[in-house]
Amino acid sequence: MEQLKIIRFVFNMLGVNTYLLFDESTREAIIIDAACYSHDESERLHQYITQNGLHPTRLLNTHLHFDHIFGNRFIYDHYGLKPEAHPADEDWLLEAKQRTRMFGLEFPGETIALGHYLADGEKIETGGMALTAIHIPGHSAGSLVFYEEKQQVLFTGDVLFNGSVGRADLPGGDMNLLVKGIREHLTNLPHETLVLPGHGEPTTIGEELTHNPYL
Repeated sequence: MEQLKIIRFVFNMLGVNTYLLFDESTREAIIIDAACYSHDESERLHQYITQNGLHPTRLLNTHLHFDHIFGNRFIYDHYGLKPEAHPADEDWLLEAKQRTRMFGLEFPGETIALGHYLADGEKIETGGMALTAIHIPGHSAGSLVFYEEKQQVLFTGDVLFNGSVGRADLPGGDMNLLVKGIREHLTNLPHETLVLPGHGEPTTIGEELTHNPYL
C-alpha cells in the first residue's frame, strides 16, 4: 500500500471530526464518523470525494451518539453504504431523534440502519487498507477505536482525546470501564502512534502517557 492519506473534516455544532482515509493507488476510501449536518457540510465532503476520484467502500462509526451519525443517511443515499458499528450502541441509533431533541437540536432527515455489526478484534480491509476494531466501552457501551498498525494511526472517537478522555455521564457510560479499557488496550501501543480523536486536535500515545491526567 502506498502512503495512507487521511483527510479531516470538522462538522456540525458539536465539532465532530469526520475522517476520510484512502489508498492512493486504488482510490478506495473509508469514512469514519460521517458527522456532516448541513447541506453545505455534506457537499464539502461529497466534493472532495468527487474531485479526487475516490470510491468510498466502508462507512464506520466509532459509536452511535447522534452527533457522530448525522451524515450517515447522506452517505447511504450517495454511495449506497450502510454504517458499521458495535451492536451494543444500537439503541442510540433507534432513539436518535428523541435523544437529539433532549439536547435542544433536531436530527436531520432519517437514520439508516446498521449494515454490519463490528466485533472486537475484527479486521476491516479494503483497497489495501487494514484497520482493526478495538472495543473500549465506557463513553458508550459500544465504543470502538480503529487501529492502522502499519502506519501506527489510531482513530479513537470519543474514547481518548488530546489531554482527556470521553464523558461517561450518558446512557451506557462508565468512567471506570473507560479508563480501564484505555489502559489495557491503548497504552501499550507504540508511543509514536498518532491519535486522531472524535473531537479536537491530534495527539500521540506518548504525549497522552506523559500529560493525560486519566492515564
